Amino acid sequence: MAHVSEEKKKIVQEYVDLINKYNIIGAVNMEGLPAPQLQNMKSQLRDSVLIKMSKRRLLKIALDQSSKENIVELKNYLQGMPALLFTNENPFKLFKKLKKNKSNAPAKAGQTAPNDIEVKAGPTSFAPGPIISELGSVGIKCGVENGKIAIKEDGIVAKRGDVISGKLAEILTRLGIEPMEVGLDLVATYENGVIFNKDVLDVDEDEFMTKLQNAGRWAFNLSIEVAYPTKDNVEMLFGKAFKDSKGLAMEANIMADAVAEELLSKAERQMLSLKDTANIEVGPAKEVAEAKQEEPKSEDKAQKEEVAEAKQEEVAEAKQEEVAKTEEVTEAKQEEVAKTEEAPEQKEEVTEAKQEEPKSEDKAQEEAVAKAEEASEQDPEVKAAEEKVEEDKKQLEKDMQKEIDNAPTQEEKEALEESKEEIEKEIKEEEQSVPSAHDLLKEKNKKEQMKNLDS
Repeated sequence: MAHVSEEKKKIVQEYVDLINKYNIIGAVNMEGLPAPQLQNMKSQLRDSVLIKMSKRRLLKIALDQSSKENIVELKNYLQGMPALLFTNENPFKLFKKLKKNKSNAPAKAGQTAPNDIEVKAGPTSFAPGPIISELGSVGIKCGVENGKIAIKEDGIVAKRGDVISGKLAEILTRLGIEPMEVGLDLVATYENGVIFNKDVLDVDEDEFMTKLQNAGRWAFNLSIEVAYPTKDNVEMLFGKAFKDSKGLAMEANIMADAVAEELLSKAERQMLSLKDTANIEVGPAKEVAEAKQEEPKSEDKAQKEEVAEAKQEEVAEAKQEEVAKTEEVTEAKQEEVAKTEEAPEQKEEVTEAKQEEPKSEDKAQEEAVAKAEEASEQDPEVKAAEEKVEEDKKQLEKDMQKEIDNAPTQEEKEALEESKEEIEKEIKEEEQSVPSAHDLLKEKNKKEQMKNLDS
């Protein structure tokens, strides 16, 4: 049996007493921690934390001899240069305090990566040369851009727990990457039989608060949905119950003080909708409709015939005005003809003279006649007369079509359509039998031009 010194037994017993005394026991990795920084942190934590460092084997023996439940599981977290931390402070607050006191430092050969080490893509300050092969040897993809070496894409050069080689440590230092954290590395803590590792202790407070708020909202919504009353939701539950009961009363037409006015409005809307759907007339409108239905069809037809006759009279008056204008032009034309008959001899002389004129004068005469015709077409009086007649015709057609569209029965509509066709036929016959004012004025202008040429 191997001999164990009293000093070692004393150290183990000391650790066992501390484990049984404190509520929180932490496993700390002090590897790579400079002595000055360790002393500084010990002085800052002296009032609430006790840190003791010893051989790994002695620490495991102390954990085995402790009577606390599940404390032996802490042996699995004794890493690097292990030490035990003793405190009664909340482990999450303790981890947060230790994390704030950490600082970044360059990696050294043989150190263990505390987290995944990632190299970001982007330009570097290196000129092309052997550095390209050195970067490639550690898994960094690079190329030359604008005369400098540039890293083409992001890449992880070491995962958490990997041992950092000398070449990788040198490359990271040249790139200005400091992946190591200098400070107390709290690997895990023990509390009341539960082990909390680093991943659990490292809480993102903002994310935790967001999750906590979401949980509160979801719990509140669930209590409303299942109607579970609490002091926070009782007012909303009463409001929801009132709203649901009111909706039920409206749906089932249950008369109550809270819905009486709305039920009456609903009944009125349904009545109006039924009236429009069934085309039911009530009140004065109904009496007027019944009176119209009781009128004999013969009276309706007679009334429509009277309207048609009135329209015919309006068209006849408009046509008479047009004929009067054409008669004035005709009288002027007859006066010109009479003047020409009083001087037959002069006309014969003019005719003989015209026959003797050269062909150039015939051409001039033709041009004068063309100008006379053009002047007659541009005469404002002629245009005004023609536009007035055309406007009267369009207005008459519009009025008659409106009467046809408003006819209450199909028989009256057919009678009005027949009257319209007869009126249109008479207007066409009159237009064909009587020369228009435009034609008469055109003939008059032509005679005047011929007379001027003859003279």
